[in-house]
Amino acid sequence: MTKRGAVDRRMNRAELEKLMSADMRALTAHSDRIGRHFARQNDVGGTDLHALLHIMVAETAGTPMTPAQLRQRLDVSPAAITYLVDRMIDSGHLRREPDPTDRRKTLLRYEEPGMALARSFFTPLGAELHKALADVPDRDLLAAHRVFTAMTEAMVTFEEQLGGAARKPPENDTKPAKTRRRAVSKTGDRPA
Repeated sequence: MTKRGAVDRRMNRAELEKLMSADMRALTAHSDRIGRHFARQNDVGGTDLHALLHIMVAETAGTPMTPAQLRQRLDVSPAAITYLVDRMIDSGHLRREPDPTDRRKTLLRYEEPGMALARSFFTPLGAELHKALADVPDRDLLAAHRVFTAMTEAMVTFEEQLGGAARKPPENDTKPAKTRRRAVSKTGDRPA
């Protein structure tokens, strides 16, 4: 048996995919817990933490995020995203930069004090990951990267499907449901 309790035997494809899904859920749960520790230690709210994560992912991918894109990712109102971004700028986590391809837009970038704070917290985690992966051959790391990439792409596709489903009415019910209203007098009282 391995640490996770899986039996050392040949697993079929469905079992391997199920195991990978369980691993992804466990990784996500632990990542969430570590993020909450960071938030508590640095007086950052949950939404702010998610904002920082989305901005970091976008920067790492080489596609800095606009406030409008962040608003869509966090599913908050325009006023809420303005307040959040202003608060994160005031606290030294972020800065706005003009978009070099469209002067009407701004990009959200990590400010150096915010990046230094994240580095100081997460560097020990990086060291733990380095130790944990030290004996894993490079070919296995490359295979794991392909797996993570495929799983991320599947999640993006599923999220897009959910977004499209949220905007469309169900196919079998295109009319809004009728509601029964009781008469209200001019004074606002309902008849008995």
